[in-house]
Amino acid sequence: MNRKFILTTAMTLFATTAMADEITVMSWGGTYGQSQVEAYHNPFAAQTGIKVVSLDSDNPAIPIKAQVEAGNVTTNVADVEYADAIRLCDEGLLEPIDPSILPPAPDGTPASEDFLPQGLSDCAVGSIVFSTIFAYDKTKFPEAKPQTIADFFDTQKFPGKRGIKKVPKAVLEMALMGDGVPADQVYAVLDTEEGIDRAFAKLESIKKDIVWWETGAQPPQLLADGEVAMTMAYNGRIFGAAVSEGKPFEIVWDGQVYEYNLFVIPKGAEKQGQALEFIKFATDTQRLADQAKWISYGPARKSSAEFVGLYQDGKTEMAPHMPTNAANMQNALGSSYEFWVDHEAELAERFSAWLSLS
Repeated sequence: MNRKFILTTAMTLFATTAMADEITVMSWGGTYGQSQVEAYHNPFAAQTGIKVVSLDSDNPAIPIKAQVEAGNVTTNVADVEYADAIRLCDEGLLEPIDPSILPPAPDGTPASEDFLPQGLSDCAVGSIVFSTIFAYDKTKFPEAKPQTIADFFDTQKFPGKRGIKKVPKAVLEMALMGDGVPADQVYAVLDTEEGIDRAFAKLESIKKDIVWWETGAQPPQLLADGEVAMTMAYNGRIFGAAVSEGKPFEIVWDGQVYEYNLFVIPKGAEKQGQALEFIKFATDTQRLADQAKWISYGPARKSSAEFVGLYQDGKTEMAPHMPTNAANMQNALGSSYEFWVDHEAELAERFSAWLSLS
């Protein structure tokens, strides 16, 4: 009996210790998730002995909100988009994070001055800048090539189906830019009823040619399968398909909508000390630059730029493939979290109603 008790106790202690040296990070999966594993998770585990368990979600903000509201938080760190970070923080669903705990830049610049605009908030620490772009299959257009966001909506000059994400965010902005609205005027226009009508009218003009997608893995697959000739997509997904898999895909940067992803800690999460250590580690200058070795998303810290080098293939310079590269920012739009925090519910409702119309 005593021997059995001792064995059971030892096994329980071993399991408890193992769990104590483990945190769960929820992110978006795919090439992006793998880039985090390579740049953050594995090096963090090697340095600290704390294992990082990866969870994938189509949008981590949704399960995080559900976990906190149910009082059953099983995720220690989550990767969310900026508008969601602000909204969840305002709703009291995230733990505050003091930027003074974050490591400075190599030259001593405090983190609060080193992160790009919107790279820090009360409850979140930025990691990458990504963008929604459109891309096309070069074999579909052997002569004239799409060059502007207006070309995406021109199915007469450039025939073929169009892949579009089944949400209003970024889609309405790109529709307005496709209709001739300059990037720096998009939100002023979209903040009016006439502007909203204009964006939906532009989408309506190609509605019969739209193939809707919902997850980041779908657009490159739609292109590869020939289901669409062009598609809106996350730039990193298209880069991965073109460079790693040799697909004949080309990104058009005109009309890109760029935004941030940030790390957050759900309210009431366990192991907050270890979660903070992970975030500090993952968002230092070198680690953010390291992620660019695996995917073409720009680091959220200014000091990381000079450390961005080659892709994992050892030959592709990554800087020209970043959303923040100067050549890619000529008619680029920074997603407005203020606009979407204020208008997402109403525009999502209108978008759903428009989808249901034949």
